[in-house]
Amino acid sequence: MIEVEQLTFTYTGATQPAIRNLTFAIAPGEVFGFLGPSGAGKSTTQRILIGLLRGYQGCVTVMGRDLKAWGVDYYQHVGVTFELPNYFTRLTALENLTYFGALYQRQGAAPRALLEMVGLGDSADLQVAHFSKGMKNRLGIARALLHDPDLLFMDEPTSGLDPVNARMVKALIKAQQQAGKTIFLTTHNMTVADELCDRVAFLVDGEIRLMEAPRQLKLRYGRPAVRIDVGNNDNGVTRREFPLAELGANAEFLALLQQGHLETIHTQEATLEDIFVQVTGRTL
Repeated sequence: MIEVEQLTFTYTGATQPAIRNLTFAIAPGEVFGFLGPSGAGKSTTQRILIGLLRGYQGCVTVMGRDLKAWGVDYYQHVGVTFELPNYFTRLTALENLTYFGALYQRQGAAPRALLEMVGLGDSADLQVAHFSKGMKNRLGIARALLHDPDLLFMDEPTSGLDPVNARMVKALIKAQQQAGKTIFLTTHNMTVADELCDRVAFLVDGEIRLMEAPRQLKLRYGRPAVRIDVGNNDNGVTRREFPLAELGANAEFLALLQQGHLETIHTQEATLEDIFVQVTGRTL
């Protein structure tokens, strides 16, 4: 779906490139995460891929065509969500979607149905000026889906959302993938990336430091061990850690399970944030 080779971009007046020599490919139907702290180059890369920034060096191919060869028809195939989206704030949510929907030849679900999908059905006739940041972000997702795009670019899709609405948005993203959509997701939220992405790329100072599936990264950088908390008769807790290898034959582990009340058990795999810090030396 997307092929990027040696992509480099320098803003006018800057002394250093914002991104340099980025090379990656995204398969159809894949959720690909671009992860990194603010200023790493995530938004610059997305702006290039959606056609907002020109003058880059390198090669970018989207849906089998050089990005520079696409015209305005490109936007019939791609949907974009921004962390800080803009709207006509004196119009209602429904009026905004109706207007933006008229810009596309392709038509997906009806605006009111999309508002229901993102949990804004009850706010369809409310002026967007009265929307919170989280409501605007959800409206942005609905707007990106208006024309049933093949490729979605999503920038911090859960930013500003409470846990319930964040869960709903993540379920919606998974549903889009199941429908065959390809999703390019930029975020600094490692939990979101871990839950949604087939592969992730760690971006720091405009360069990709590591690229792999989250599961493979956690297996590679985690410790093959299990930690247990076992309650005892004195109302205390015994915490022990055991290697995963031959755990079922570990006499001490089995004895603790039989003698006490097992309260918690956790594998000691690394989180994506742990791995990011270890690989890049940076925090998010």
